[in-house]
Amino acid sequence: MSIKENLLDFQEKLKGSHCQLIAVSKTHPVELIKEAYEAGQRAFGENKAQEMKAKQPELPADVEWHMIGHLQTNKVKYIAPYVHLIQSVDSLKLLQEINRQAQKHDRVINCLLQFFIAEEESKFGLDVQEAQALLRSDEYQALAHVRICGVMGVATNTQDQAQLQREFKSLKNIFETLKQEFFPQAHHFREISMGMSSDYQLAIAEGSTMIRVGSAIFGYREYSATVTL
Repeated sequence: MSIKENLLDFQEKLKGSHCQLIAVSKTHPVELIKEAYEAGQRAFGENKAQEMKAKQPELPADVEWHMIGHLQTNKVKYIAPYVHLIQSVDSLKLLQEINRQAQKHDRVINCLLQFFIAEEESKFGLDVQEAQALLRSDEYQALAHVRICGVMGVATNTQDQAQLQREFKSLKNIFETLKQEFFPQAHHFREISMGMSSDYQLAIAEGSTMIRVGSAIFGYREYSATVTL
């Protein structure tokens, strides 16, 4: 199937679910992203700031760029002028740098707090206690150029449906806990980003509002296309 056909298939699957499709374009060339754009897709996910920086000028201004990979503080400046949503905030230090760079560009940057929900040591993320301490801190309260819009998590790479379901449920519970304690009246705190090509249907069933899908749209990644600066 073509990229357009894959996207139409996802649009049909997501109909009525209130879940947004983030097309994971990392390592894929601009030509394929343009093909997805022409098919109506607007939200694209990248996991390297340098790669996003290289691609952004080559694509239309109404593309919604999502940073979904681990973000180092010294790379925030590359994406601060235009990034739509940083899904991978895992420390107060990173949030402070995002705030600093957003202020330079006179904008507020939307962010998700990333949580560690998997049984894999390679995954980044906060735990609930760390997130609560962050949100209670005076340092966080002083940040005027970031907006926390929800949570994100990466499940274990496994075929075990019961395990995946537990991990997705745990992220939904974290969202509910933070919503009740810190954002009870905040309409913007509504996103739960979880689910990828292999497990998105289960994630949606457990309350996902954003799925991050790459290979099921673009096919297998061409790692030679990765951009480094």
